[in-house]
Amino acid sequence: MHPEKRYKMGYSGGKGKTVAFHTLGCKLNFSETSTISRNFKEKGFDVVGFNSEADIYVINTCSVTEQADKKCRQAIKKIQNKNPDAFIAVVGCYAQLKSEEIAQNLGIDLVLGTKEKFNILEHLNSLQKNKTPEVYSCKIEEVDQFDSSHSEADRTRSFLKVQDGCDYSCTYCTIPLARGKSRNKRISELVQQAQEIAESGIKEIILTGVNIGDFGKSTNETFIDLIKSLEKVDGIERIRISSIEPNLLKDEIIEFVSKSKKILHHFHIPLQSGCNKILEKMQRRYKRELLKLRVDQIKKLMPDAFVGVDVIVGFPGETDTDFNDTYKFLADLDASFYHVFSYSERPNTKSASFDEKNPKNIITKRSKKLRELAIKKQSGFYRQNIGKEAEVLFEAYKKNDLMYGFTGNYIKVEIEHNKSLVGKIKKVKLESVSESGNVNVKMS
Repeated sequence: MHPEKRYKMGYSGGKGKTVAFHTLGCKLNFSETSTISRNFKEKGFDVVGFNSEADIYVINTCSVTEQADKKCRQAIKKIQNKNPDAFIAVVGCYAQLKSEEIAQNLGIDLVLGTKEKFNILEHLNSLQKNKTPEVYSCKIEEVDQFDSSHSEADRTRSFLKVQDGCDYSCTYCTIPLARGKSRNKRISELVQQAQEIAESGIKEIILTGVNIGDFGKSTNETFIDLIKSLEKVDGIERIRISSIEPNLLKDEIIEFVSKSKKILHHFHIPLQSGCNKILEKMQRRYKRELLKLRVDQIKKLMPDAFVGVDVIVGFPGETDTDFNDTYKFLADLDASFYHVFSYSERPNTKSASFDEKNPKNIITKRSKKLRELAIKKQSGFYRQNIGKEAEVLFEAYKKNDLMYGFTGNYIKVEIEHNKSLVGKIKKVKLESVSESGNVNVKMS
């Protein structure tokens, strides 16, 4: 049934109805869920926690790894056990890639792929359970619109979606199949969004997307044009750049950040392997030497910068020699933390057909070794900063009478809870590394 026709036939708003959301995957997904949630509120729905009873549950999915698919199935089962009469909608990347697989799950009512997830309200009828799930998932080549979104999680920071899709063809990755080609809104429209975020009282925005360094392909603009424009937005005091590919992290970007009064000294760079042989098999667009050049340039201009690096362990064909090559490269690199991912074979990717698969126990062993290095790097970076003063944006999150926040260079701090500090940027002195691995601070 056509979505618009269905809307006219049965849907009359959500007054008195409740909706709960569950988000899997990346920060981009969280920004999109937040926007979809606001759309529901505008139609009269009350948004409740995922563990609460609700009339409709919306699961925004990820499909980067098999574990992400598994978490979606677990969430569906949890809803069905708790509230078997609830209307269940599964949207996003997993829904795009495996819509028919999801539809076979008894109890699912609606499956929406990439093109339709923001139109979810138009697909609702009376929220009665469907005998068979309704599936709306087009060919990914047909997805060309950019759906704006930003998050308002704890009203201290906002994830602003600036780009979507990816034109790369890495042999292990399903994202181009799930999200389509690279695209974005014009800078003028994103600046307007940032102004609206600032007016809500939020002090920090995190620029997010699938491949944000590729920003501007669809509007004939560039990423550095974007950050120069966003820096001029009154009310936004901090801008944080999320993951950006080493070949797209140009020297001009690094130099601009080093001189900026708002863009934070925090970089997240996906390397994926410290072995050039494996990088070539992955069809990455650089060699490891470029990553080192980028990190060295960052540290030269911004010695205090936090540099996080993504690494995939256990890629097909990765031998002990290759892994040791990666380990040594990362041990010598002046990075602050490593985000370690175990290789996960995904259907319809080139690497799924590669020979020389690594057994699970080998991948687990290598992941453990790299994660230990990651903790060592982070602890060392934190200790280098002890005794220094820093500005911290405090969050609403509270645990065991403690509250938390992040410095501009991404050091997580903890202090005795004080409600008046939430959403405020305060100068502190970094005192010591706590037992939890965070940093104890004293107000300056």
